[in-house]
Amino acid sequence: MSKGDLMLRHKFLASAALALAVSFSAPAFAQEDAIVAKVGEMEIRQSELDLAIANLDPQLQQLPDEQKRVAALSGAIDVKLLAQGAVNEGIRDTEDFKKRMSYITDRELHNSYFRTHVVDAVTEDEVKARYEKEIAALPKQEEVNARHILVKTEEEAKAVIAELDAGKDFAELAKTTSEDSNKSDGGDLGWFAKGRMVPEFEEAAFALEKGAYTKTPVQSQFGFHVIKLEDRRDVQPPAFEQVEPQIRQLVMRDKYLALIAEAKTEQKVEIMDEALRKGYEDVNKAL
Repeated sequence: MSKGDLMLRHKFLASAALALAVSFSAPAFAQEDAIVAKVGEMEIRQSELDLAIANLDPQLQQLPDEQKRVAALSGAIDVKLLAQGAVNEGIRDTEDFKKRMSYITDRELHNSYFRTHVVDAVTEDEVKARYEKEIAALPKQEEVNARHILVKTEEEAKAVIAELDAGKDFAELAKTTSEDSNKSDGGDLGWFAKGRMVPEFEEAAFALEKGAYTKTPVQSQFGFHVIKLEDRRDVQPPAFEQVEPQIRQLVMRDKYLALIAEAKTEQKVEIMDEALRKGYEDVNKAL
């Protein structure tokens, strides 16, 4: 396994932990925890309904609020109905059930700790600082604004160039001559960076000076092009508001990994299975 694979693996694990903690985030309970339904002697309170709503299937989460409450209540009633049957059969006292409840308890403690020390601990200043750091690390990239006229043969392309040399307006000539679907826009391709167009077209476009057009036809799989460069500029980074959720996730991931690293200094981790131990060490040595 390469170092890159290990890093990706660790990021996956961290992301999974983030998703787990967020998906089990607890709703804010009202001070008065009203009883909303009864099943036999068992009560379903507003706090339990809020939990049921928070953990609905993603598709059901798209329902209007009132329908969502009804769906959650229906599920909560079903749970109570069969839960009582499980209690009557003694399932709660089985070793398998106790093991599962122990795992669920640990998971919920993990999630509560995560919310306190990661989700709720992230500040706007931290997110903005991380945004600035990520933007500063981006490589400079140029983009161009160009037009083109597409024809089927080299002879047609040379004839277009001759008309341009004679002073014909590029946009008007594109409207009457080009075979491309954007001919009505005067061959306008808008802004594009490298990697967006076929290589031969891209090479010719980026080699032009502002306002110039290609003096020889440019052949591609689509036919023959005559290209005019309207303008060029540095690619603008995305605005903070556009990427704020992704940047916040990065800050949360780093806080989570720092928490895990600190916890490992306080508690010894021992893995008895040799294959599992090696895999775990390989994943974590990439930190």
